[in-house]
Amino acid sequence: MVMNNTKFDIAIIGGGLAGLTQAILLGNQGWCVACIDRETPDTQTSKQYDIRTTAISWGSRNLLLNAGIWQDLESRSQPITNILIKDENNPHTLEFDINDVEGEAFGWIIDNRDLRLQLLKKINENSNVTHITGQSVTNFNHTDTHVNITTQNGDTISTQLVVGADGRNSFTREAMKIGTWARDYNQNAIVTLITHEKPHNGTAIEHFRSQGPFAVLPYTDDENGKHRSAIVWTVERKDSDAWLNCPDDVFLTAIQERIGDLFGTVQLVGARAPWPLTMNKAYSYIAPRMCLIAEAAHGIHPIAGQGLNMSLRDIAVLTELLDKAPDLGDIAMLETYQKQRRGDNLGMVLATDTLNDLFGYKNPIIRAARRFGLGVVSNLPPAKRFFMKQAMGALGHLPALVREHRQSV
Repeated sequence: MVMNNTKFDIAIIGGGLAGLTQAILLGNQGWCVACIDRETPDTQTSKQYDIRTTAISWGSRNLLLNAGIWQDLESRSQPITNILIKDENNPHTLEFDINDVEGEAFGWIIDNRDLRLQLLKKINENSNVTHITGQSVTNFNHTDTHVNITTQNGDTISTQLVVGADGRNSFTREAMKIGTWARDYNQNAIVTLITHEKPHNGTAIEHFRSQGPFAVLPYTDDENGKHRSAIVWTVERKDSDAWLNCPDDVFLTAIQERIGDLFGTVQLVGARAPWPLTMNKAYSYIAPRMCLIAEAAHGIHPIAGQGLNMSLRDIAVLTELLDKAPDLGDIAMLETYQKQRRGDNLGMVLATDTLNDLFGYKNPIIRAARRFGLGVVSNLPPAKRFFMKQAMGALGHLPALVREHRQSV
């Protein structure tokens, strides 16, 4: 229970994957942090809450290592060492092999529930973080030196800085009076888990189709040694219910047709769930003593698997700037944060939005151009290395928490 007028250095609104990670990193730095979430841990860790997996890039893995979060997750993650990119019925496949960039892995596939459980464990162990759950924020009241936050049960806390991590429908962003550039793709991603006869050998498949991308992501073997992969199948929203409610054998046949015989015979082992696909980009990330991170600032199509990785780069930059800030609400510091993150995020928003459109076109001229482009990249080693480094999160202006694994934060 939070008493009225409790004072914190920083308050994070939203306790999802991004909000919890941000709270842990700031608590590790010694700040007195409140993380306020409208949902309870019991709800968030139920098996039905989120059956998705997440691709953690090389750079994001460094951040999670620096936060002390990843060490206990390594054994439950699956490295991606090979990526196959296919375009409709194009017989040519663009292949990325981690050996070509002398890396450890492009990324790691982790169950969202496993990651969330680890984050909740770490936040409960952090004496600098107060985790306030089952409470929505109802009001922000500013002064020159702090912000007073009121929750739905009437409690009030005071903080020098508010960090909005409350998702695409952010109440914090609305309170900051910041608009968004948004798009609904009229698509759902159907996610599920399969087992298959042959090992995946760390291979991820991204098959671009006119109806939407179909992804097969390598996952850890189960306790009986059965090979598993996660499916992310993008369909038009009008067709989503039919695929979600059709008999298992019909759904499985469709999955097998799309995968082919690469992994042998497949079996459905997980539930199916839909996730609506939208894009949103906040016009600004900052206001007096307030800022936005993660999907409160930007939400993208999952076509490149970069959503959480973008969020973690936000977190890395903000964490490093706060460590050196003369005042946690310093406007110059907040402007620096926005400058460093808005361009990078806008580039990824535009790239994923364009990719989804480009591979959705059925025009034969555009399809021929796509085929030509994939062939050029496949036969041009510098271009391949560029895209492989991009997939690893190893290009651009990288904060130290992402660029390298340090022994202490």
